[in-house]
Amino acid sequence: MAAVKVLVVDDEAEQRELLAGYLERQGFQVSQAGSGEEALERYRSVFSPVAVVDMRMPGMSGLELIRRLRDINPFVQGIVLTAYGSVETAVEAMRAGACDYLTKPIENLDELLVRLRRAAEQNRLLAEHQAMKQRLEEVFPESELLGESPAMQEVRRLIATVAPQDVTVLVTGASGTGKELVARAIHALSPRAGKPLVAVNCAAFPETLLESELFGHERGAFTGADRTRLGRFELADGGTLFLDEVAEMPVSVQAKLLRALETHTIQRLGGVKEIPLDIRLIAASNRDLKQAIAEGRFREDLYYRLDVMHIHLPPLADRGGDILLLAEEFLRRQARKLGKGVHRLSPEAAALLSAYHWPGNVRELHHVIERAVLLATGEVITQAELSGLSVESN
Repeated sequence: MAAVKVLVVDDEAEQRELLAGYLERQGFQVSQAGSGEEALERYRSVFSPVAVVDMRMPGMSGLELIRRLRDINPFVQGIVLTAYGSVETAVEAMRAGACDYLTKPIENLDELLVRLRRAAEQNRLLAEHQAMKQRLEEVFPESELLGESPAMQEVRRLIATVAPQDVTVLVTGASGTGKELVARAIHALSPRAGKPLVAVNCAAFPETLLESELFGHERGAFTGADRTRLGRFELADGGTLFLDEVAEMPVSVQAKLLRALETHTIQRLGGVKEIPLDIRLIAASNRDLKQAIAEGRFREDLYYRLDVMHIHLPPLADRGGDILLLAEEFLRRQARKLGKGVHRLSPEAAALLSAYHWPGNVRELHHVIERAVLLATGEVITQAELSGLSVESN
């Protein structure tokens, strides 16, 4: 593992060199500076994740230095050294952007190492999260995952957090909230992105066909099986399998799914051979799975296998200002697609969209705006183009 870079800044050369020497012996890659001005000049070349900075120095103070370092690298973690330890000092340091502070002289060197490594890890997590956020925006720049509501910011944060981790994910939310988009985002941002994403709607197949659809079958497994057929599990090998409406899966098939998750193998219908597979599973449901468990329609052990990471999509009516943000995005997209000069919503149309309860969620909003753009004769969508929406029916 590469050595952690640390910038040590102190105008007292003897103390600075003692600290730098100790950190180098502990495996850190240390750069030194005797003033804030020198530190700024040096930082652009070392770009260390952590800076240990004396609070009081001639010229630029340690707190001002941390502010300036954060202009260069917003994720740099500053640890302030001060001979005047107090609550006020700590508050001042944190306001300047420091992540920690220690009093001088440093007597507990083990504690210093703990704090340095913690600061370096925090830098890594912040940088990774920002990189993942940017990749998410690149992969889905115009998607229904847009939104500035706290709930959607949390959804995007969870996607960015879980995508690199090869764990099973359960996505819940009402129909039309965008569960498949979440699955596609997780796959696109994962190490499996170059492999297939295979989706199955469990509600679309009767019990006998669903089992064959998922696990495949051997020739002669049932009447009409005149050849061996690969199931969705095998087609997704190396990639991601997305099981939509998993609550609709018959209990008999749930047992086979559980076994596949536990053993990482499957058997085709009519076969005895264990086929090893490497897949990531993402499941989605618009139903309350805990209620389905209580009613005996869903296996509790399977639920806990699926619910390793849980992402819940809120209904559109609970997303406040996201309604107009999405409406305007859909308007631009549809106008471009149809080559029409529709540019905006009238105030009355915007008010109606905001007040409507959206039982069909984002999917319904998308269809409403598509129809409105199609019907529009001018540059503005008015209430007349939003026929069918009624606040009174809420």
